[in-house]
Amino acid sequence: MKKLVVILISALVSRPIGLQAEQLAHARMHCLSVRFDYGWGPTGMERLDLTTLSDGINGELAPWYGPYSHWSKFELFDQIWGRRDYGVLLLNTPQFTDANDNGLDDFFEVSQPVSATSTGSWRFLGETNYHRLTATWTRAAGSPNGECVLELEGRGGFTHQFNLLEFTGAVVYAPGSNVVTGTIALVQTGATNNTLEGPVSFTKVDPDRFNRLELQSGTWTNAQADSFVYLSGLICRLQAWPTNYCGFVTFTDGDPSTPDQADYWWWLLAIEDPTDSDGNGIPDFSDAPVLVPPRPPVLRLTLGKTNLLLEIHGDVGRLHEILEADSVTASSWLTNQVVVLTNDPHIVHLPIPSAPRFWRVRAF
Repeated sequence: MKKLVVILISALVSRPIGLQAEQLAHARMHCLSVRFDYGWGPTGMERLDLTTLSDGINGELAPWYGPYSHWSKFELFDQIWGRRDYGVLLLNTPQFTDANDNGLDDFFEVSQPVSATSTGSWRFLGETNYHRLTATWTRAAGSPNGECVLELEGRGGFTHQFNLLEFTGAVVYAPGSNVVTGTIALVQTGATNNTLEGPVSFTKVDPDRFNRLELQSGTWTNAQADSFVYLSGLICRLQAWPTNYCGFVTFTDGDPSTPDQADYWWWLLAIEDPTDSDGNGIPDFSDAPVLVPPRPPVLRLTLGKTNLLLEIHGDVGRLHEILEADSVTASSWLTNQVVVLTNDPHIVHLPIPSAPRFWRVRAF
């Protein structure tokens, strides 16, 4: 009769390595351009359209680098005479306010209401002198759509509907010593079928690597599989709001649906990460990675018909090394095999030994 061999499993050993679990941060992105529908003048017979295109109408009131915050060309159509006049207008958006204290301009936040006026100037093409322009803005909290009355000196008020382009969602990221990588997934406020998603990579910028990161250029896609190519740009941590990061994202074309030319290209990305695993005041998004130790594996050994079944209970996706020796006091343990757990428990088949044998598992 064959003698039964008793198999023993030693005490377990585990040790951490530099594996960092994926984490989630809140993301919000808005276009610095404002989209305008056409507006009707006081007689109801004059129509005003805004555009930044050389040919065609895109409704864009775009950011400007001069004394005013925004600009646009316009087309003024007189339905009675069938006449079209063209010009340019310069306009400030309402003065910066931050009622919800997050470092962002309430005017561009859909969650915040707007009731304000701003000033600018306008002229027809061929004129040298500008005329006064006054804008009256109203928008309810929670709605991306509002009303703006553009009062053109000498021409009266034109009533427009305007729209803010805002996306909200999340960045799923893996912290890194020098590079933070992950994915972004955003949904347009007020138009949930419009999505934007893709990979992101942030390089920490020395010597202020916890507060300054450079978003590397890349491509995101929308629900229609249109590509949105963006350029690299600086993302900075806001010192007055230490869980918030903010920076510009420049698309080569922010709205492929408009005719030909690039437009709606300048956006502001805000990332909020309240997670601070080591409690040092720096969010995990830009902090040095915190090592996540593996869960100590738990083993169970059963006798099968032709082999032994070693059950390993531990973290799925982690590397586990199976060691063996002929004595529990052996100074040297040999590697039997290395496995990455795909299930919990993960089953490993071992041959039935002819002499006592000891196993232990080390998790990484």
